[in-house]
Amino acid sequence: MILAKRNLRYYYWLLLEFVKKHGRLITFSFFLSLISIIGFLSVSPYLKVISAKQEIIGIVGSYDFNTVPDEILQKITNGLVTITKKGEIIPVVANSWEARSEGREYRLHLKEELVWNDGKKFKAGDIDYRFKDIGLKVIDDKTIDFYLDKPLAIFPTYLNKPLIRYPLNGVAGLYKVGKIKLNRGYLKELTLIPNVKNLSPIKYKFYNNESQLVDAYKKGEISEMTINKKAVADTFLNWKNSQVQKEVDYSKEMVIFLNSKNNLLTDKNTKDALMMAVDYEILANFGEVAKGSIPPNSWAYNPNLKSNVYDLETAEKIIKNEITASDSAKINLITYYDYYDIADELINKFKAIGLSIDLRIISYNVPEDFDMFLAYWKVPPDPDQYYFWHSTQAKESQGGNIGSYKNVKVDQLLEEGRSTINLEEREKYYFDLQKIMADDPPAIFLYYPYVYTIRRK
Repeated sequence: MILAKRNLRYYYWLLLEFVKKHGRLITFSFFLSLISIIGFLSVSPYLKVISAKQEIIGIVGSYDFNTVPDEILQKITNGLVTITKKGEIIPVVANSWEARSEGREYRLHLKEELVWNDGKKFKAGDIDYRFKDIGLKVIDDKTIDFYLDKPLAIFPTYLNKPLIRYPLNGVAGLYKVGKIKLNRGYLKELTLIPNVKNLSPIKYKFYNNESQLVDAYKKGEISEMTINKKAVADTFLNWKNSQVQKEVDYSKEMVIFLNSKNNLLTDKNTKDALMMAVDYEILANFGEVAKGSIPPNSWAYNPNLKSNVYDLETAEKIIKNEITASDSAKINLITYYDYYDIADELINKFKAIGLSIDLRIISYNVPEDFDMFLAYWKVPPDPDQYYFWHSTQAKESQGGNIGSYKNVKVDQLLEEGRSTINLEEREKYYFDLQKIMADDPPAIFLYYPYVYTIRRK
C-alpha cells in the first residue's frame, strides 16, 4: 500500500515537472489541434463532395448568371408552383393562393421556414417575377399580391418560373451551387453540391461549340454530354465504356413561320402545297414529325390530327393555279447558319413545285422582314399559346406573333382556353384549336428534335 502511494507520488511529480518544462508547447499544441478540428468540420461537406463519385457534364454555350440553362436551374431551385404532366398546378414554394376582384387579383401565401441555399431567410419581397402588364405588391414576409389588367383564370400556371437570387442562390432545390469558375463573366465550370442524401455532386463544364465538347469527352474531361447530330452520336456506339441514349426534345420545335403580310402565304391552297412539298420521311431523321403546335407529351394534345402527305405532283399543280404573276412567286426563306442543312433540303423541294425562293442566313433574333422564317420555337409548358398566335399580339425580337397570324376562330379558342382553370374544359378548347390550326396553319410545323446523351458506364 505504501509502495503504491510512493509510485503515485513519483508519477505526479514527474508529470508536474514535464508540464512546467514543456507547458508552452503543450498549450500551443492544444490550440493548434482545436483549430484543426474546427477547420475540418467547416470543410468536411466539401471533402465529402470531393470524395463522392462526381458526374462531370459538358454543355455547349456561353452563359452568365442571368442565362443559366434550365437543366441546372431545375436542380438548384423551384418556382412558386410546378405543373405536372397532367396539367395540375402543385404548390412548391407557395402554400396557397386565391383569386380576388373577379379574377383581376391573386393573393399568394408562402410556406413557412423557407431559406435560400446560402441560409438566408426567404421572404415575399425576394420574389422578382416580372410579367408584362402585371403589378406586384408585397403585403408581408409571407404574402404577395399580383394585379392583372383583366381576369386570367390560368394565371397561377405562370408562377412556375424558377426563383433565383444573385449570383446563383436557389430555394428548396435538391442541390446548391458550390465552386464557380468564370472567364470574362461567362461560366466555365459550375459545381453543384447535394442538399439531400443519396445524390452525387455534379460538375458542369462549358464549351464554345460541339467540336470542343466531343473532344473533351474523348479526352476524359467530362463523363456525359448531349448532342444533336446523329452521325456524331453513332461514333460512340462501339465504345465499350460508353452508352448512347436517344430521346425526343419536346421543349422545342422546328417551325417555318409564314408571314401573313405576303398574300401568297395567307392562301389556304398555297399552305397546303407547301406542306405537301415537305418530305416528312427525311425529317424523321432529324426528329419526331410534328402535327401542330402542341406536342404529343402534353395533356392537351389531340391524337386525332391527320398526318401531312408528301405529294410533289399535286403541290406543283396547286402552285401553278395560285400564281397569277411571276413576281408573286418570288419569296425568301430566312434562317440561322446552324439550320442550313434542313433549310437547303426544304428550298430544293419548294423550287421543285414552282416557287422562286431565295435563302438568306442571319445571325440572331427574329428578322424584321421575311416571307418564311425557319427556326426552333420554344414550346411553352402549358398549352396556352395566346402570346404566339392571337391576332392582338405583336411580333417581338424574341418571339410573339412572328407571322402576324390572324384567325377569328383561333382567337376565340385561345381566349376560352385561358378563361378557365378546369382541365376538362380547357382540353376541349385546345382539341378544337388544333383542328382549326391544322386547316389554317400559322406556320409549317416540322419536327421535335432528337437529342443524344452519351455517358460513361
